[in-house]
Amino acid sequence: MSDTAPHPWAGQEREKLRDLLDSGTVKLGIHIRKMNSPGSPVYRYAENIIPAGLILVSSFAATALVHFYLGAAVLAAGCAWWVWKVLPAVKDGVFHRTAAHVLHSDLNFDLMWARGLLSLYSKRPDGTERVATRRDDWRAYVRSFHGEA
Repeated sequence: MSDTAPHPWAGQEREKLRDLLDSGTVKLGIHIRKMNSPGSPVYRYAENIIPAGLILVSSFAATALVHFYLGAAVLAAGCAWWVWKVLPAVKDGVFHRTAAHVLHSDLNFDLMWARGLLSLYSKRPDGTERVATRRDDWRAYVRSFHGEA
């Protein structure tokens, strides 16, 4: 047995991380592409399939009912809408759902951390940057903020 006392935040790292995230001291990084894939706990089929389906059906309908050029124009406009409106909304939704999922329990956070889907970042007032990724211990990273919080 060691004669040193346990860290004051031992066992409370996830709660302290939530506080650090809320204060803006630490930023949570999420691998959006992997989290927005089938099999992910935060993936929503409708969010990804319905807009693309609407674009394709509209383009095919415009081509069949009017002319090829109108169908191409509808497809181009639909792709622009997808890139500038739909994708940012999907990205934000995946980020928020993932953050809520991993901050819900230590098990969820540990599983996503071990898969390399999360990272932690902080830029200190003195300009130094501190990062924790899959190969680092996220609990030790959070505990390192004990004197600053």
